[in-house]
Amino acid sequence: MIRISPMFSDGMVLQRGKNISVFGTADDGCRVTVTLGGDTAVATARDGRWTAVLPARKAENGLDMTVTADGFSRTFTDIAVGEVWLAGGQSNMEYELQNCTTGKEHLENDTGVNVRFYYTQKINSLEPDYEEKITNNGWQKFDSETAKCWSAVGYIFAKKLSEKLGCTVGVIGCNWGGTKACHWMSAESLEKDTDMRFDYDKYLAAIEGKSDEELTKEYREYEEYHNAWNLRSADYYNNTPDATWDGCIKACGECRYPGPPVPLNPFCPTALYRSMIKVVCPYTISGFLYYQGESDDDNPQNYYKLLRGLIDLWRTDWGDPSLPFLIVQLPMHLYKGDTDRKNWCLIREAQDKVYRTVKNTGLAVAIDCGEFNEIHPHDKEVVAQRLYEQALPLVYGGEPNPPLLYTSAIRKNNAIEITTNTRGTLEVRGEKSGFEIAGADGVFKPADFEITGSRISVFSPDVPEPEYVRYLWTNYTDIIPIYAKDSGVPLAPFRA
Repeated sequence: MIRISPMFSDGMVLQRGKNISVFGTADDGCRVTVTLGGDTAVATARDGRWTAVLPARKAENGLDMTVTADGFSRTFTDIAVGEVWLAGGQSNMEYELQNCTTGKEHLENDTGVNVRFYYTQKINSLEPDYEEKITNNGWQKFDSETAKCWSAVGYIFAKKLSEKLGCTVGVIGCNWGGTKACHWMSAESLEKDTDMRFDYDKYLAAIEGKSDEELTKEYREYEEYHNAWNLRSADYYNNTPDATWDGCIKACGECRYPGPPVPLNPFCPTALYRSMIKVVCPYTISGFLYYQGESDDDNPQNYYKLLRGLIDLWRTDWGDPSLPFLIVQLPMHLYKGDTDRKNWCLIREAQDKVYRTVKNTGLAVAIDCGEFNEIHPHDKEVVAQRLYEQALPLVYGGEPNPPLLYTSAIRKNNAIEITTNTRGTLEVRGEKSGFEIAGADGVFKPADFEITGSRISVFSPDVPEPEYVRYLWTNYTDIIPIYAKDSGVPLAPFRA
């Protein structure tokens, strides 16, 4: 029996300028032939899988593709060849266009847009009838109804890219809210480093000695409880003025989300790698957009290794060690009543470090895009624009447009002088704040600063011999003072 991956459907977008992988499953020895616009590729199934590789094509629309094997034949129509990007991560990448600040405008006014979308179904591969369920899917063209649930970041990025390049752009939505980096990684990759095993070891301990029946029962009981809790909490929030989380717990009982770390739970290490990434891979793509990290704030000190490990794993699976990977640096965030533990600062620092140390990566600094008491900022236009600005030079030969970063910090007399990577000048918007310096005792004090071109001198009368400096080292503030004057991008937070 032959199956074609659910990634392939009518209206699909195939990557231009690269060999095109077409894949699926079949009995060993099955010979599969794929034809596309005059090109033909043949594959023989081994270990239950087959992959046919078609030659690279230029951008075009209106193609048909036929897959045949042992009396089986299926033809796909209305195929475009253009650019394909995978939009991965958690809920801020998943955040729907209809809920975005500019979403209504896009849905009502965007006409003739050459953007198509494929949403990887959110279902655990251990669920009954998984294979049948994931085939109920396909590529969608833009219209005011179908695009409502598309990733806002992914769509806006793709629209800008399509208009710039003059070809169809496809987005593969492969994301799930509330997920950690380890959920999108394989067991083998997590086992490579002790620091990456933080959640994986807890998972192994939780399932040790339990039968499959016991693990399934544990998760089904949680599902039943959580579904009922969701109804109670919705009633509480809909009918309680000035509702609070503590009030919700008091009224509705314990929230057990995300549930027990068992194989059936999609919120456990490796679950979404085997359930979603392995569905998409090795669909030929131009690169990755990645907006994630919020849920790793309980283990921020190890996020650099996790993110770097994830990039290495995905690139290896796609067979391209230089496949572009564009990262959204987390914006400001703090819930009302929460303590600023500065854990998001460490996530941002890890994302910055990955950009500096891993080739063919981009960093969309979004520090000015956060909202107080809201983990899902509504305006995704700026985030998409900054991803687009990273993609152009990295992938399409545009003018270099790196994020605005500090490059060095040295002490000069009673001040610390910061050098940045901008070729232009810096400017202050609004209140002058955000800097802190400390002496040998490590006690930070608020500091003043002066800008000269692309340099910043930071000083405080309370710290006559400064040794440490940090900028916007906080989970949340609504004052983002320093920007590049020419590009309007904010200076990324840092410590030195």
